[in-house]
Amino acid sequence: MPLFDTATLLAYTAAAVVLVLLPGPGTAWILAQSFAGGTKRGIQAGLGLETATLLHALAAGLGLSALLATSAMAFEFVKYLGAAYLVWLGIKAWRNGDAGATPADADAPKPRASGRSVYLRSVVTGVLNPKVALFFLAFLPQFVHPERGWVWLQFFVLGALLALIGFCNDLFLSFAAGRFGRRFAGGNGRWMQRVTGTLFIGLGLRLAMQQRG
Repeated sequence: MPLFDTATLLAYTAAAVVLVLLPGPGTAWILAQSFAGGTKRGIQAGLGLETATLLHALAAGLGLSALLATSAMAFEFVKYLGAAYLVWLGIKAWRNGDAGATPADADAPKPRASGRSVYLRSVVTGVLNPKVALFFLAFLPQFVHPERGWVWLQFFVLGALLALIGFCNDLFLSFAAGRFGRRFAGGNGRWMQRVTGTLFIGLGLRLAMQQRG
């Protein structure tokens, strides 16, 4: 027996497309990275966020997300850890802006490390958002059928499909924002860094104010 029937996959895909197109913290993160470092950085950030999506889907399948749903202490810990991380990134971007360095200048000496850094920061940002874990716990089970077996694999496949759809949207945002960022970055490196820092700090504060319900 296959893991999914056609009707379930079509319904899930339609719902996933709608969810991906709704603006949220992920959209702001991709735009901030693309404005700051161009299309390539936006794509790297997208890969990181979608890796986090896969990790959340796997965690939901293994039952780890249930811990965040039932334990207020666990939820608060992860929430404030993620918020502090985002605020730290924002302060760091502001400091780079005060130093007058442009994103291109900052990345030039070590492009590979820079790309890896953006990817890893994006993974951490996605993983440390407890709302994403709770979303997976609430959304994915609607399309999982235990009688078909391999429940954890069903979660992972659905997460992978959502990650694929999300990455297509990330590519579009990265190309659009990257082109805009290159057009306005010349001579405005400090301004771009400060805008990026403000976005990061705003995302951190938004996460800190989120409630479990």
